[in-house]
Amino acid sequence: MTVTLENIKAALSLVIDPNTSKDLITSKSAKNIQLDGANVSLDVELGYPAKSQFELIRQSVITAISGVAGVDKLSVNVSSKIIAHTVQRGIKLMPNVKNIIAVASGKGGVGKSTTAVNLALALAAEGAAVGILDADIYGPSQPMMMGISGRPESADGVTMEPMENHGVQVTSIGFMIDPDEPMVWRGPMVTQALTQLLSQTNWRDLDYLIIDMPPGTGDIQLTLSQKVPVTGAVIVTTPQDIALLDARKGLKMFEKVDIPILGIIENMSTHICSNCGHAEAIFGAGGGAKMCAEYEVDFLGGLPLTMAIREQADSGMPTVVADPDGKIALIYKEIARKLAIKVAEKAKDMSSKFPTITVQNT
Repeated sequence: MTVTLENIKAALSLVIDPNTSKDLITSKSAKNIQLDGANVSLDVELGYPAKSQFELIRQSVITAISGVAGVDKLSVNVSSKIIAHTVQRGIKLMPNVKNIIAVASGKGGVGKSTTAVNLALALAAEGAAVGILDADIYGPSQPMMMGISGRPESADGVTMEPMENHGVQVTSIGFMIDPDEPMVWRGPMVTQALTQLLSQTNWRDLDYLIIDMPPGTGDIQLTLSQKVPVTGAVIVTTPQDIALLDARKGLKMFEKVDIPILGIIENMSTHICSNCGHAEAIFGAGGGAKMCAEYEVDFLGGLPLTMAIREQADSGMPTVVADPDGKIALIYKEIARKLAIKVAEKAKDMSSKFPTITVQNT
């Protein structure tokens, strides 16, 4: 029996991507389908990083196409291709940075920085090129969490190289001051520092830049919305009512400045006793999911309150690198994939396709 393109596409339409719940034909993930008699080859190209999922998807494709009558040999290659997506109107993309994701919270103490660093490491573990910008000028924590010390290098005295550890590029005001030195700065100085950290760091071809935002809705957040090309924002909260009250303010702020909310992460969802394993909802239950339903945004996932997450972040080895196959690391990776899928579903940035128009006297 002769193998036809229609038969192969029919088989691929039954293969469901477990991360997007879409089939490979509808999602246009199946590409370069080649038929050579009874031999079939094709590529599966995902729009999000998912290195840990490649073999699972590859085997699903092999199983489906092997059931097509007449197929002899089969070659399947699975990969990811991350592209730049749309940002706020009137703001140009940064060179060497495809997508910028702001990780924010309405109030401090909800584990936003710990969540941001583990999301960055999870995206990197799934095969993406990732950077972290520590935008908390008054209380930078990423140097400690990423286990990095020292000063960044500068070849020209103007721009600087990002620091790096665990495969992630990092910049922070914390690299330029002593750990005990307080930042007694007014708002304009803080926003200028953020702008310089962002634009004067020589980022190296990033798929995602994670911005660890300071808590609140002040100068930094306003500067971000007006001058930085942000693909989307993530809100981190706890289930506690008082935290959700401030998280709502953060969410509404991003809505007002036309930055889409990619989803909500509920941190400290339950406390797991280190002795007996008993789970208890210390800060309440279901608050994050309720907020998602209220504002029609995606619930990306919930993380437990455990001593290990805190200890690992404090030691410079966050959970995703300290225990990469552990239960909590897998939760971070699942949330990171959901986040990347939300980015991939956004419209593609087309600004690079438009010519630059120069007006001059002749």
